[in-house]
Amino acid sequence: MEKKRKFIILVDNDLVSLKIGTSVLEGKYAVATAPSTKKLFFLLEKRLPDLILLDVEMPEMNGYETIKIIKERPETRDIPVIFLTGKNNQDCKCKGFSLGALDYFIKPIDPPVLLKSIEAHLFHKDIMSTNKL
Repeated sequence: MEKKRKFIILVDNDLVSLKIGTSVLEGKYAVATAPSTKKLFFLLEKRLPDLILLDVEMPEMNGYETIKIIKERPETRDIPVIFLTGKNNQDCKCKGFSLGALDYFIKPIDPPVLLKSIEAHLFHKDIMSTNKL
């Protein structure tokens, strides 16, 4: 029996980044893309992902505001969030981690490193949910 693939939502308003991210992830994970936070929250109403990859700089609501909402809601607070962004300074990274991000990658991403990070965070999430039983 084939193991069900983990589900990841990739959030970025840049369509090229969505296309690249999808090509990196789709062989190993089920992927949905959201070109806006509005679309992300719509998707979250339909199906909760195993992990969210989130850009910081987006037009209607930035990634920092988005992760605050995700972490405040009981139904989404335990979803791991990894930032994928062009914002490359220590303050931005620290802010992302302080808001609950588990990792912070600067674009352009290094696909093998991103995939290993995702794998580690999903493994940790599985272990933690098993221990809650």
